[in-house]
Amino acid sequence: MSDDPFGRAIRDHYLGKQDEPLIDRDGSETREHSIEQWYFGEHSEDAWRDAWMKGPLLDMGAGAGRDALYYQEQFEAIAIEVSEHLVEVMRDRGVRDVRLADMFELRNHFDRDRFQSAHAIGTQLGVAGSMAGVRQFLDDLAFVTTPNATAVLDNYDPENEDTKEVFAFRDDPMPGLGYRVYHEEYEGEVGETLLFRLFSVDQFRQATIGTPWEVAEVNYSDVQWRAVLEKS
Repeated sequence: MSDDPFGRAIRDHYLGKQDEPLIDRDGSETREHSIEQWYFGEHSEDAWRDAWMKGPLLDMGAGAGRDALYYQEQFEAIAIEVSEHLVEVMRDRGVRDVRLADMFELRNHFDRDRFQSAHAIGTQLGVAGSMAGVRQFLDDLAFVTTPNATAVLDNYDPENEDTKEVFAFRDDPMPGLGYRVYHEEYEGEVGETLLFRLFSVDQFRQATIGTPWEVAEVNYSDVQWRAVLEKS
């Protein structure tokens, strides 16, 4: 397997073999990645989100399978991850259909109209890196979803003053935009630098222009927002 300290740490945690913490690093600033809390809790039955989910469902950036394990009991659900370690963990935990795939290369993995709903919970959308990247992702997501599909996506809100306290935050002179930049370290192995584009809901609405999607509903929680997209 390729270098993947993030996935390897989560796998080791699952196997009870994690002797060192997974560290997020932004220059001299560090924090311990909360693996148990963020990846191995139960699916939080969020009636607001769950109401928009229907099968077949695409769970993008599925982590250790927390949500996929729940949804697969309701309807067909396919989980994707870019980490081979996480794919192994999900299969071992009982996720029935899990695939090694990048959410930013959906056309390479799935046929047109394959899914009726999709979600990416955990601000993975920001890995698109730019608003142009977000628009490309939305076009690709539209390709693999049905004409009446829904999607739930989330991100940090850079217009919220408290977001400036989020780990590895970077401000942007453009209104409604920001960044997070950091990498992860585990047992002496250093992961690639991650750049997350942060954007407000207004910026997200602008990104949907020219795509088949429109923002139907938004739910705010602390420094994050979660939006429902519908095909227009």
